[in-house]
Order: sequence, then structure tokens, then C-alpha cells
Amino acid sequence: MPNNQFKKGELYSFITGKASIAIARRLQKKFNGAGLNLTIEQWSVLYHLWKQDGISQQELCNATFRDKPSITRLVDNMEKLQLVKRVPSESDRRINLIFLTKQAQKLQDDSMIIAEQTLNEALETVPADKIDVCKEVLQIVYDNLK
Repeated sequence: MPNNQFKKGELYSFITGKASIAIARRLQKKFNGAGLNLTIEQWSVLYHLWKQDGISQQELCNATFRDKPSITRLVDNMEKLQLVKRVPSESDRRINLIFLTKQAQKLQDDSMIIAEQTLNEALETVPADKIDVCKEVLQIVYDNLK
């Protein structure tokens, strides 16, 4: 017997990640309000580059759960906005490494503060033990499907 505790119609809401969408919308609204000309998609790429600058486009695909065409288009747009620059790998010219620009580095502190505030708002009334259970369950779901 399947371990499916959802009524019809609930599963779609679960899969689409209503909470994730709500957080992303709030974060985008806060970025706009702070005058940061940055989309959530761009911020997710910058976030991974702030953790490790100079990673390949494929590594960005893996880190952000996006496909190659999406990352290529996103990096193209970010290059036009002078947020990142592509540098061919010295060891393999087929690989582009993505580096932050000074402009993107300047966005880190403000955007991370806004992201932390947004997440704190989202989790404000959630008990810590429930957050731990949620993280554990979502990790299991992810592991089951990867």
C-alpha cells in the first residue's frame, strides 16, 4: 500500500511548492522595494557564486536545479547586466567558468540580509522542532527521487 496521505487535489499543491512560491514572491517584492535590480533566478545563481566563485555552467545547473539552456540564458542576461563574466577554462576550452563582477559582489550583503529577513518572516511562528522535521522529510523526498 502506498504511503500517500493526501486527498485528491492536495498533491498538486504539495508538488508545486506553494510555500516556496510564496517565499520567492515576497523576496522579489523586497528586492524591488530595496532598489535591487535583481530577479530571484539571478539571485540564486549569485548565491552559489558567492559560495564558490568561478564554477562551471554545469555546476550552476546542478546547484540551481536548472537545465543547460536555462542557465545559458540566465548567464547571458547576467553578463549583459555586468553581474557575471564567462572565462574559458584553462584546462578545457569547452568549459566556461562563471565569475562574479565587482557589481555582483556589492549586492551580496544587502541581498543576503533581505533573504534572511524574508525567511525569518516565513518561519516566524513555526516551532524549531517542526522546522527540523520538515527539513528531514524534504531531504528524504529529495533522496527518494534523485
